[in-house]
Amino acid sequence: MLHITKKQRIIIATVLVASSFVLLKTIGYELPTIVLMLSSTVVAGVPIFRKALAAVRYRIVGIDALVTIAVIGAILIGEYWEAAAVTFLFMLGDYLESRTIEKTRSSIKALLDLAPATARVRRGDTDTVIPAGEVARDELVVVKPGERIAVDGAVVEGSAYVNQAPITGESLPVGRSVDESVYSGTIIESGYLIVQATKVGEETTFARILQMVEEAQDKKAKTQKLLERFSRIYTPAVIVLAVLLYLVTRDLVSALTLLVIACPGALVISAPVSMVAGIGNGAKRGILIKGGDVMEKLGTVRAVAFDKTGTLTVGKPKVTSVAAFGINEEELLRLAATGESYSEHPLARAITAEASLRLGTLSAVAENPQMLPGRGLAFHTKGRRYLIGNRKLFDDHEVPLAEHEEYLASEERKGRTAVLVGDTERLLGVISIADVLREDARQLIERLRTLGVRHLVMLTGDNARAAAAISGELGLDGYYAELLPEDKVRVLSELQEQHGRTAMVGDGVNDAPALASADLGVAIGGAGTDVAMETADVVLMSNDLGKLADAVGLSRATVRNLKQNISFAVLVAGVLLTGVLMQTVNLSVGMLVHELSVLLVIINATRLLRYRGRYRSRGKYSSHVFGRTSHRRSVTLGSVIW
Repeated sequence: MLHITKKQRIIIATVLVASSFVLLKTIGYELPTIVLMLSSTVVAGVPIFRKALAAVRYRIVGIDALVTIAVIGAILIGEYWEAAAVTFLFMLGDYLESRTIEKTRSSIKALLDLAPATARVRRGDTDTVIPAGEVARDELVVVKPGERIAVDGAVVEGSAYVNQAPITGESLPVGRSVDESVYSGTIIESGYLIVQATKVGEETTFARILQMVEEAQDKKAKTQKLLERFSRIYTPAVIVLAVLLYLVTRDLVSALTLLVIACPGALVISAPVSMVAGIGNGAKRGILIKGGDVMEKLGTVRAVAFDKTGTLTVGKPKVTSVAAFGINEEELLRLAATGESYSEHPLARAITAEASLRLGTLSAVAENPQMLPGRGLAFHTKGRRYLIGNRKLFDDHEVPLAEHEEYLASEERKGRTAVLVGDTERLLGVISIADVLREDARQLIERLRTLGVRHLVMLTGDNARAAAAISGELGLDGYYAELLPEDKVRVLSELQEQHGRTAMVGDGVNDAPALASADLGVAIGGAGTDVAMETADVVLMSNDLGKLADAVGLSRATVRNLKQNISFAVLVAGVLLTGVLMQTVNLSVGMLVHELSVLLVIINATRLLRYRGRYRSRGKYSSHVFGRTSHRRSVTLGSVIW
């Protein structure tokens, strides 16, 4: 059977309907005119009739079924022009809708197109190009300028500037060299890299982003689900109403017209098309929003709770001083680094980095390391048990601190994190650490207030003095200090009761319980962080804190767009229904207006693809909006959650 494409079908139907209209105006309803009209109806109507039959088999009565009934009725009563016009307009509208919807999915399609197809793998002395999905873990992948990286991994040779926009949404390339991580789907702008694969195939960050974005399109918003339930009841009701209209008026044309113009096409499509456009916009910019329900909730957040380390602060703390009691500083650092080598916490990395800088390569190995969330860690070495952490850890083990209380208090007053190191009998020393406040943190707080977020607080394991200093610096509404992971969950519950819908923002490293318990969990800098991508509802793939305000703004723009579409669809349906009952709207005009309304709803949704936020200027925060420039400042971590 000869296959006719949708575009070819439209061209043929256009010629037939135009020719029949010319004949109608010249010779009237003669045989040639009727033949052309019926031919146009068949060409344009066959796809409609097929869809209607397929839907009815599954007990679904949709717009295709209503149009089919109306067209058959028009032919039976001799309204051949109405039948031809209705099928042609419906087919044309469907074509334009599909083209416009394709545009709303363009951001997501662009992501799919970025998936690397091949990889150059070094095997022995030769480089072999193979499909990206066939790369094995730990293999060496060679990437040259202009090529896409096909795996997640660590650089073992070379240096390059890498365009990470497909993952993080960052517009400028970043430098990558030995021992630094790279992600699948990113592009080398200049230089070259040899990467040892740590995640391949469906495990890579890029592949998981694609999967989550596709899944997000299927997670429907509450409004969308409500409209779909409404349409399942409304559409059969239209048929009943058309039958009643005919029984009362005996006017079959009006009844058939009612069938067509009362279809809720624009209403049903108003929600999904807005959500797809909004999710696509976010994905393109490194904002992963996991579904229409999340998009809808994000725009109604009234309170936001921030973790501190790695979220409001840069998360790259440095050792500022080392105080040893009874042993020398080098031995204290060596001991602390031995235990911290098993931890991924930013404080642990600061201590091991300082030890490497001062002492070089460390040879001691920790035995039986035990992570103690909210307190620190314990481990054995050379037959002795040691503790590294905060006051809670040493209080739990009844290690006396009174002798050094004055020093600890002075460090905390300076806003530093005091990391205690000792054994089960005494305190051996204190390593003081300071972090850097993100330079865009204060602007974020102001932007969120501008967007209508009423209550902004910080949840931290730090001591109260350190938390108060940071809270005051950022202009937060309050802080909750010295919290264990379970305490954060409790505080979030209280915030939800007091302020309504509450979001928790963290770096995804040690905030999983809090991210899961909040109304919305938002992970900052989630690229490659498994727990963040799995637990959070919104993942900001870069460390750009300002993307949180962009996400809230995008959500509100999407919900606003959705409401505009629904209001417009209801208005058009009401006007057309009134026109039919007053007999001022005929079948073809009703179909034309209906299809135009659907098209306008979709075009309105595509505006979301151009949404960039209202408060950015050249990729930075606009100084005239906030009235001041933020500077990077040293702040504390306090007695943090480990």
